Amino acid sequence: MIEFNGKTVWITGGSSGIGKALALKFSSLGANLVISSRNPDQLNLVAKQCNENTLVLTLDLGDSSNFSKKVDVVLKRFKTIDLLINNGGISQRSEASQTSIEVDRKLMEINYFGTVGLTKSVLSIMQKQQSGHIVTVSSLSGKFGFFLRSAYAASKFAQLGFFESLRLEEEKNNIDISMVFPGFVNTDISKNALSGTGDKHGLQDQNQQNGISPEKCAQDIINGIMDNKHEIFSGGKEIWMVKIKRFFPNLFYKIIKKQSGT
Repeated sequence: MIEFNGKTVWITGGSSGIGKALALKFSSLGANLVISSRNPDQLNLVAKQCNENTLVLTLDLGDSSNFSKKVDVVLKRFKTIDLLINNGGISQRSEASQTSIEVDRKLMEINYFGTVGLTKSVLSIMQKQQSGHIVTVSSLSGKFGFFLRSAYAASKFAQLGFFESLRLEEEKNNIDISMVFPGFVNTDISKNALSGTGDKHGLQDQNQQNGISPEKCAQDIINGIMDNKHEIFSGGKEIWMVKIKRFFPNLFYKIIKKQSGT
């Protein structure tokens, strides 16, 4: 059983939703906590609910130029980085034909290049430690495409390819890699998603609203980390679609095309 007390846990997207829920749970387990997002005010509100060993560190995944400096700040405070949880990112709600290429690029820049860039900045530290665990929160859209999510799904598929390769390469350095595939979780991800023109979608999906709580998802993630699972699934009956696609692809398509993208 993994002991988190005194371990340094860095969570991106830590100001709300799943990231906030993870922060509160890891704090209660005695972890040294680093919470990052672009919103310092929201981060500070989360930090007030956490233990005293919490570092608020603003971070924009769309700007990788200062990632190494951010890593230095964490090391100066806590000396090690034991667990990186790549939870930050952005979604999309628009048909591919109505989505500008700039929106496609922005999602790839944040979800893929931002996540990979931060991971590489932390990776050298974990290699020196000869220990560490990197967890990346993907989506069921990282397993199969869905309505109104072409750019989002593409970025999540790209994450999967990178981190599966990284797992094989870093096993020799005692660095574990886990991918998380949440289904519908009741967060603001759909409200904050981009439209085809790059504006905020601004609406809560019915699927999201009826989803599991961020706290349930966070606990599923922590349980998966403790069991060192390569893939962690969290959600309702929708997560069964992964197995249906694998074993019954024709049935999968009949079901998926009848679903709503919102």
